[in-house]
Amino acid sequence: MTSHRFRVLGLLSGTSADGIDIAVAELHAEAQTVVLTPLGTLDVPYPAKLRTALLDALPPQPSSAEALTVLDTRIGQAFAEAATRGIAEHGPVDVIASLGQTVFHWVEDGVALGTLQLGQPAWIAERAGVPVVADLRIRDITAGGQGAPLASTLDALWLRDLAEQTGRPIAALNLGGIANITVVTITAAAEDVLAYDTGPANALLDVAAARVTGGARQADVDGHLALTGSVRTDLLDRLLADPYFAAAPPKSTGKEHFHSAYLDAALNGLPSLRPEDLLATLTELTAVTIATECRRHDVATVVASGGGVANPALIAALARHLPAGSLRTSNDLGLPSAGKEAYLTALLGWLSWCGVPATLPSATGARGPRLLGALTPGVRPLSLPAPLRGAMTRLRVAETGAAR
Repeated sequence: MTSHRFRVLGLLSGTSADGIDIAVAELHAEAQTVVLTPLGTLDVPYPAKLRTALLDALPPQPSSAEALTVLDTRIGQAFAEAATRGIAEHGPVDVIASLGQTVFHWVEDGVALGTLQLGQPAWIAERAGVPVVADLRIRDITAGGQGAPLASTLDALWLRDLAEQTGRPIAALNLGGIANITVVTITAAAEDVLAYDTGPANALLDVAAARVTGGARQADVDGHLALTGSVRTDLLDRLLADPYFAAAPPKSTGKEHFHSAYLDAALNGLPSLRPEDLLATLTELTAVTIATECRRHDVATVVASGGGVANPALIAALARHLPAGSLRTSNDLGLPSAGKEAYLTALLGWLSWCGVPATLPSATGARGPRLLGALTPGVRPLSLPAPLRGAMTRLRVAETGAAR
C-alpha cells in the first residue's frame, strides 16, 4: 500500500540566471521512504531581453521598486510558460513547486536576515490551473536558518544508504552559480548532515567569460578558455584570502557577494592577465575551495550535479584536488545532473503539500524543522491531503516505468 502519490512539477532558475529548469516527478511514500520517479526534464532559456534586465538588476547594480515589480511579473510569466511546456511534454501534474529566481540573499555577519525570489506564482497558477507552492526559503530564515542550501533535504535522504554502506562521509556537490555541498555521515556512533555554500562555482566564471569576450559569450562553454590558460597564483592567493572561505558553517552566499565588482577588486593592482589565465584561475578557485571543504569532513565520495558538471575544465580541476576515484556525478545514482535541482524543487513541493517539514536544522542552522512555502490555488479551491504521518528518512529513485 502506497500513500500520498502525486505528480509534481518543479521549477527554478539558479544563480547563473540563464533560464528555467523544469522537472516532472511522481512521488509517494513507502513507510519512511520517499520514492521519486523522474518523468522528465526541460530547460527553457530566458528571453534575451528578460535575462539582460534581470542581470542589470542584480548586485552590485542599483535597482528600484519599479524594476523589481516588472521583473517579478515578467519572470512569473516566463515560469508560467515553462510550466505549461513541461506539462505538455511530460503530462499533467497535481501541484507545481517553484523556487523562483533569487535576486538577493541578505546575509550580515554570517546571519541570514532575508531573501528575495522573483517570479510571481499567481501567474503560474493562473496559466496552468494547478496549485503552486512557492516562496520556499523564507520560513527557514525566520527560524534562524540560512534558507540554503535546501538541496540538503534531498541529499540527506538520497545518500543515506550509500553513507551507511560505506561507513564514510558522502558529499553531494552542486555546481551552479554558487557551489554548495551536503555532507552525509552515518556511522554506528552517530548520524550527521551538514550543508553550506562553499563559494562561487559558475558565478565569477560567467562574469569573466562575458567580460573577456565582449559579451559574445555568457559562459566559458566547454571550459575552452580555462583549458588553454594557466593559473595565476597571485590572483588565486588574493581570492582565497576572502574571509568567507574561512568562516564556519552553516553559511550561505550568492551573487550579492561574488559579482563583477568583487572581481574588479581582486584584479586591482595586479599585472595584466591573459583571458585564458583569468578563466583558469577562477576555475582553480572553485576546485580548491570545494576540495578544501571535502577534506575538512574526510569525504570519501563526491556526487556532483548542476551546470558545472558540463565544464570539463572544472571537472578536471576537481579531479586533481580530490582523492583519486572519489568524484562521481548524480547521473551515476539515477538523477540527471542538469535536472537535479528541479527534482529537488519537486521534492520540496511534495513535502510541503503533504504536510511534512522540508528542512534539516543541522544543515541550515535553523532552530528546528519547518514546513515550507506559501500556497496559491489553481483553478479549483485548495484541497490538501491529510498530513503524512511519520518522518521521511530515505529517498529512493525509481525507474520511470514504476510511475502510475
